[in-house]
Amino acid sequence: MRLAFLGPVGTFTELAARSWASTPAASSLQLSHQPLELVPFQSVLAELDAVRSGEVDAAVIAYENSVEGSVTISLDGLSAKDPLVIVGEVVIPVSFALLARPGTTMAMISTVAAHSHAEPQCRRWLMQNLPQSSFEPAASNADAARLVQEGRWDAALAGAFAAERYGLEILADGIHDVDGARTRFVVVTRPMAPPPPTGDDKTTVVIFPRDDHPGGLAEILAEFSTRGINLARLESRPIGDGLGQYCFHIDAEGHVASDEMGQTLLALRQMCADVRFLGSYPRGHAPNEGGRGGDQQINTSDPQQWLAEIRRGGHS
Repeated sequence: MRLAFLGPVGTFTELAARSWASTPAASSLQLSHQPLELVPFQSVLAELDAVRSGEVDAAVIAYENSVEGSVTISLDGLSAKDPLVIVGEVVIPVSFALLARPGTTMAMISTVAAHSHAEPQCRRWLMQNLPQSSFEPAASNADAARLVQEGRWDAALAGAFAAERYGLEILADGIHDVDGARTRFVVVTRPMAPPPPTGDDKTTVVIFPRDDHPGGLAEILAEFSTRGINLARLESRPIGDGLGQYCFHIDAEGHVASDEMGQTLLALRQMCADVRFLGSYPRGHAPNEGGRGGDQQINTSDPQQWLAEIRRGGHS
């Protein structure tokens, strides 16, 4: 079983791949009954192309971060080219370490490298602790560590587990701006029958509207709400045909095997230009994490006063 991940060795994606391979969801796909070979790739798009070509059986890609949001390269990679499906997901806590060559001190660091999704998660920490440094994007956090080892950059933000692999020292650990940050990774294969329902599943689709008209998005969302289906994520992405042309990536709670989800997809297929089914799969949870997140605190201020204030040029 060849499972692709964003390399080189020592990335959070590799950690996610190893974590998912030991789950019951992986066992249901018989991954645990076959020798598992993890194969590193230099980019998410290279991973997806390797799945499409049959070079690997599946790929693990970062899909969403609780601080930085969706990984757009993953969304776009799944909505274009030959279809692929998501068969599982794993959610892992993400915290970074500052890695540098032995003998390096904080005062000596003028460049810090990491994946572009890492910097926003550590921005305040970097400003407070390394105000003299500039950020340098890398293909992955482990690749940043490799480049530090080679002397290209002074330090890297990566998982602490990458330090030994690249002969680096940990100058600081537990780096993050938001407590409890998590990243969601999905496991992608060529089209196949979805894993059986577990009672705690997600269905992911990409909706391509037929045209742009008032209430168009509301009509799409109504197909879910009228059947009692909750949405876990809704995001628009440009389709490249000009400004104002978008598709919608949707995560809905439930499984395609249910009547409610099946009828929803049928209705969407009839009213939209296209619907790309990206899979029904067991919902992943981070360690010590339950199901749904808590409700947000409701603003109890008077709405009329709020509207009058912003019309006067005040703040909301």
